[in-house]
Amino acid sequence: MPRVVCLILGGGRGTRLYPLTRSRSKPAVPIAGKYRLIDIPISNCIHSGLSKIFVITQFNSVSLHRHISNTYKFDPFGGNFVEVLAAQQTQQHESWYQGTADAVRRNIPYFTESTYDLVLILSGDQLYRMDFQEMIKTHVESKADATIAALPVPEQEAKACGIMRIDSGGRVIDFEEKPKTPEMLDRLRTDPDWMSRFGIESKGRPYLASMGIYLFDRAMLVQMLASGDATDFGKEIFPQAIQSHRVQAHLFDGYWEDIGTVGAFHKANVDLTLDQPSFDFTFGDHPIFTRPRYLPCSRIQGATVDHSMIADGCEIGRGAIIENSVIGVRAQIGENVVVRNSYIMGADNYEQPRHLAANARANRPNIGIGANSRIENAIIDKNARIGKGVRIMNEAGLIDSDEAPHYLIRDKIVVIPKFTILQDGTVI
Repeated sequence: MPRVVCLILGGGRGTRLYPLTRSRSKPAVPIAGKYRLIDIPISNCIHSGLSKIFVITQFNSVSLHRHISNTYKFDPFGGNFVEVLAAQQTQQHESWYQGTADAVRRNIPYFTESTYDLVLILSGDQLYRMDFQEMIKTHVESKADATIAALPVPEQEAKACGIMRIDSGGRVIDFEEKPKTPEMLDRLRTDPDWMSRFGIESKGRPYLASMGIYLFDRAMLVQMLASGDATDFGKEIFPQAIQSHRVQAHLFDGYWEDIGTVGAFHKANVDLTLDQPSFDFTFGDHPIFTRPRYLPCSRIQGATVDHSMIADGCEIGRGAIIENSVIGVRAQIGENVVVRNSYIMGADNYEQPRHLAANARANRPNIGIGANSRIENAIIDKNARIGKGVRIMNEAGLIDSDEAPHYLIRDKIVVIPKFTILQDGTVI
């Protein structure tokens, strides 16, 4: 078997997920009540038998470093690891990473000091489940220099992705990042019969989108990065590589979601509450791993909960109604609160009696959701203090808004940032 090292890219500033990324990197954003986005690629690697993993970070990376160090601990005799490579100034580079390819280039010494054959490059902010051994098999059997995971998409989605065209053998013969013109799109259509050869039915999805999952021969990757100053894989590396090397597509037709915007993030979480969710965190013997917190069971007192997920350590008051929502760890929800189509991230710690007394003296709400509040189509970040009788519903139907000091609206979703205080009776 080839020896594989995994590089997970920690992402840039995460501006499209702001304010969830105001104090944390994208891969550290909590998802599904108790996980972090970084848990997805790491768990996929572990279940694929790949346990030599570097996570390349840059922006707001403290909470990500803490989560990784508290979660992923391997047998010291096996040589496996999940190690953080933080951006740093060196004699050669004093600036931040300029793109995905630049981030990998600056960390070449770390994955060339050992004798790895292949380098698997992943994104830290996507939701999917994949057996990377199947991709490795495609790479080896096709004698490729590089392999890209590809997902069939319709025309509307193709305009926002890196799109490739393949020949009858699955080799990539054309690649364009975010094609916009009808001429470009027409050029990049893939023959449905060619897709079917790899067990994929087109079903009105004539384009193959890059999933941001790349597998390289190590020598080829180092040579391409060292021979130029390309900063991005999609815009520069792959258009060059298909001219001089064999680049293969590995076709995938499962659930995959790029958590790039607040709307996509909200939908991905709320969709987890469906009767048959497209993605299941407890899938068979391949669960998503995360930090064990050893919290008590949640306590629900006379509340109504329907199509929702309640994480560990929560307390939900009498008369509360929770529908189509995800409730995160240690969430405190008062009496007669209504939560619909929302994600309440919860809290990092419990407030002790002395804290509650200090809150009362300062006329400050406790951490959690106060009694008689109503929350719909919203994301409440961790440690927010929502007072009694608060209404968060975006009744004006705004698509985006930056004007208010204590909240933002993105894709019609109201986002209450981490540590925000909303006094009793606030209406949004």
